Amino acid sequence: MSINLFVLQGFSRTPLDREPPRNYDATTITLYLPRKTHMSKAAMYGQIKELESLIKEESLKIQDVRAEIAKTIIGQEYMIERMLIGLLTGGHILLEGLPGLAKTLAVNCLSQTLNANFSRVQFTPDMLPADLVGTNIFNPKDGTFTPKKGPVFTNVLLADEINRAPAKVQSALLEVMQEKQVTLAGTTYKLEKPFLVLATQNPIEQEGTYPLPEAQIDRFMMKLKIEYPSKQEEREILNRVTSFSQEIATRQILSKEEVLNMQKIVEDIYVDDKIKDYIVNLVDATRNPESYGLSSLSGLIEVGASPRATITLAIASRAYAFLQGKGFVSPQDIKAIAPDVLRHRIMVTYEAEAEEKTSDHIVQTLLSEIPVP
Repeated sequence: MSINLFVLQGFSRTPLDREPPRNYDATTITLYLPRKTHMSKAAMYGQIKELESLIKEESLKIQDVRAEIAKTIIGQEYMIERMLIGLLTGGHILLEGLPGLAKTLAVNCLSQTLNANFSRVQFTPDMLPADLVGTNIFNPKDGTFTPKKGPVFTNVLLADEINRAPAKVQSALLEVMQEKQVTLAGTTYKLEKPFLVLATQNPIEQEGTYPLPEAQIDRFMMKLKIEYPSKQEEREILNRVTSFSQEIATRQILSKEEVLNMQKIVEDIYVDDKIKDYIVNLVDATRNPESYGLSSLSGLIEVGASPRATITLAIASRAYAFLQGKGFVSPQDIKAIAPDVLRHRIMVTYEAEAEEKTSDHIVQTLLSEIPVP
């Protein structure tokens, strides 16, 4: 008599829930072993509650960060919240908006609340890769080369007007964003954690700009569309600006260790299998809309979202749940964060452009039509 061992991928089913394989016979005993210990609903609920109490303690620091930023930035809660999601996950953020909407100022304020290194790089058409990542400097005294590290060796990198840099600089930034490392003359240097790229760009600027490569755009966790402040917020901005020399001091709230600890807590936030299926369905619908009864979108989508969108949507939704004080991800969290994760990963056709249908329109259609668990 032989014994076959099979390991289940999940932990939601007990061994008795599984049916034997088709080639099962009386001389074979099949034991289905769960990869993780089976946990009852009560135990799972208890763990989530325990996690939420921990999140509640840590969220007090996040509230302090928001309060410090609010001393300088009026409104723009959406932008600040999404930047915090990037901080909690280590995901890079692309901020797109017209000039004067406090994109750069908001990034500066966020960096000042952190006890971490911060670098700002103003991207220009004549920029070289060495201006960003660094280079080796020859020392004539001893005839050796010494690495001169560039501004990317930091914790928070502000890439201001990122679409002004040429292709060589963008390719150098690819390794930094994805691998979080820099290679100089064959030597690889790891970047210190946490590491976050916050990039800005102007959507209407044409002269002296270069469209970002699709491979680089896909490496941004989220693309934010920054809008004008409301009339009331703009009046408050006017009331606060009473002097050209007025400076508002920003307190340091979080250390690098505290940020890394929060990132670990975010990783522990529970995502149910049904939520995972919902995420996969949303992303797959961008590639195969006919399979979900959305044939009207077939002629509007040229290229759907990549698998990186699936991973990113799950990670970002965990951070969003953290900011809401929850230890689990709900469908509402997915719906809230999905437009920012998917808008830059869906390429529309010429037909869609002729009909003035953007990727945001496609995402909203998916969110309204894909069944919610």
